[in-house]
Amino acid sequence: MALIHPTALVDPKAQLDASVEVGAYSIIGPDVAIGAGSKIGPHVVVEGHTTIGSGNTIFQFASIGAAPQDKKYAGEPTRLEIGDRNTIREFVTINLGTVQDGGVTRIGNDNWIMAYVHIAHDCQLAHHITMSNNATLGGHVHLGDWVVIGGFTTVHQFCHIGAYAMTAFTAAVAQDVPPFITAAGNRAAPAGINSVGLQRRGFTSEQIMAIKRGYKLIYRSGLPLEEAKAALLAEELKSPDAAIYLRQLREFIEASPRGIIR
Repeated sequence: MALIHPTALVDPKAQLDASVEVGAYSIIGPDVAIGAGSKIGPHVVVEGHTTIGSGNTIFQFASIGAAPQDKKYAGEPTRLEIGDRNTIREFVTINLGTVQDGGVTRIGNDNWIMAYVHIAHDCQLAHHITMSNNATLGGHVHLGDWVVIGGFTTVHQFCHIGAYAMTAFTAAVAQDVPPFITAAGNRAAPAGINSVGLQRRGFTSEQIMAIKRGYKLIYRSGLPLEEAKAALLAEELKSPDAAIYLRQLREFIEASPRGIIR
């Protein structure tokens, strides 16, 4: 039997692995499933159609799987899916999806979500993301792998932030942030590439220099965006060791639903 504190309220229909721990005064709803080794701290509410994977740690006073903060929501059985080995700190709020999108809010694996973060409906978070204290994601936001969101950052609904990108403290993001880029200010503007983050992730100096050349083509060359994308394609052919990353940068820009910060 799961390690449930006697003051916790766990619905009999909830599916908890035998190794799950639930702290004092926490509430687990009937449509919740929690995987092996996950720890739910005291005073946590987990509700809605919520699936939580293995090895997660959720700290006290978090609200997981509550109804979307969307006036169009009418009680549809939308979902929240959380992967494995995530750390979710105090007072974090993560909402269900809506039928206006795919019906699911999704958190990947190995993410570090600090205190007072809000992740709104239909957000899609990949893996190894760090969200610092008081960061807020509007609905339908997508974050790529290894993204770092600075403290008090706000991200407008429907924005996409590419892999390895970073936002600075108090950044206000209203358009898409391409991979590898640092965004800063209100409204957020490009502020170079995330060189330190790339070094920590094992990128070679040659790869980082190629990404920096790509950044300069987009943001410092004075070229119109279409010409900058063509120049990026030419740079891919000249930089075989970094071609995959330059292609990632170019394809993100081409697919950007809101247009990139510029």
